[in-house]
Amino acid sequence: MLPTPLHQVEECPDLYVDACVCDEQRNLVFLSAWGRDTALQEFLARLTLGSAEGGLDQFHIVMDGRSLPVFSNVDQLEKRTTRQFRGTLFGSLLHLWLFDRRCAQPDRANHFAYALLEEGSDPLLHLWPLVTETCPLPLLQHWREPVMELLTEHGMVQSLPGALGPITAWRLSLQLDVLEPALGDLIRQGQLTTDAQACA
Repeated sequence: MLPTPLHQVEECPDLYVDACVCDEQRNLVFLSAWGRDTALQEFLARLTLGSAEGGLDQFHIVMDGRSLPVFSNVDQLEKRTTRQFRGTLFGSLLHLWLFDRRCAQPDRANHFAYALLEEGSDPLLHLWPLVTETCPLPLLQHWREPVMELLTEHGMVQSLPGALGPITAWRLSLQLDVLEPALGDLIRQGQLTTDAQACA
């Protein structure tokens, strides 16, 4: 397995990114970055400051000679840090995860969530627990395949295109005014029943 390449942050040259996910508007969903404590603290501080104070409402990841913009909505982001390597040639390295809080906890009021998956994993299998957690309608476990097919068909489950690194990201955006009657149709057609054997 090849090592994951690191990409420099243009505005903070001492910060290196190994994974990043954005939505279609290049809004930050997830960022994994490495750097020394001072570099990480400077980056996080600049995200909270206004542009007049040297703050960042966007930053750029340098990749293959290109500069990819990333917009950060700080109010929606959470962070985690961990000290990974002590006593390297560069000092003590920290690992930063910066992510939209809906990656960790679904927005049940708006029936919205993000899922971060390892590259190569089966999204429909791994997304199902998130669907049952986010959806206010009762869903039986053996309904997984037809319901996931329905959600995909109506664009309520979509992969995000802007992923960098060994990660894939999915957006779950349930439209109850579409989902409820569609589930009702499947129940009336006998495709969804209380009998797990009948749906198998």
